[in-house]
Amino acid sequence: MADDSLSASYAATFEHHLPFGAKPALVVIDVAVAYLDPASPLYDAAFVAAVPVIARLIAAARAAAVPVIFTRVVHGPGVRDGGLFYRKLPVLRVFDPETPWGQFAPDAAPQPDDLVITKQYASAFFGTSLASTLTGMGIDTLLIAGFSTSGCIRASALDALQHGFAPFVVSEACADRHPGPHTANLFDLQAKYAEVIDCDAAVALLA
Repeated sequence: MADDSLSASYAATFEHHLPFGAKPALVVIDVAVAYLDPASPLYDAAFVAAVPVIARLIAAARAAAVPVIFTRVVHGPGVRDGGLFYRKLPVLRVFDPETPWGQFAPDAAPQPDDLVITKQYASAFFGTSLASTLTGMGIDTLLIAGFSTSGCIRASALDALQHGFAPFVVSEACADRHPGPHTANLFDLQAKYAEVIDCDAAVALLA
């Protein structure tokens, strides 16, 4: 009974939703070879499985003339721009300039006229021009896809909300190295910071 009461109370507290706006963009976060190559320390099959879903979203956005924005991690010479994040997470060396793993996945890569945001930290907004660029474009809503759910997806969705852009995270178009963090972070994002939708719903919204 106590568990049922807690569930009902939780649902009543976190049941509200954000509207999908009039001017969306799709943000594809860090879909890099580092997550897809079995030789990479960041590899997991869950990332590979998400790529076709991300590719479907990209195609739907292009068909609807919705802007598609890509992010990638790029470190400068000596990785001086990596800061404490790099010290905490040395596996980020996969994005060092001399490695091939920072390249975009072939099936989810930008076209020449797409905007590409370079970042060094988890959020696509931190230390980048993304917020001002979106504002200049009149964007009010972001569909968010990419890697990883508990890291860059969560950080970017939270910052999107805090910058005034309604974040819609596409569940199957994100992935993590373990189903636990993936599921828990989607649950928490839906409760507090974003709308979590499936790919079919996202494609319908784009259409």
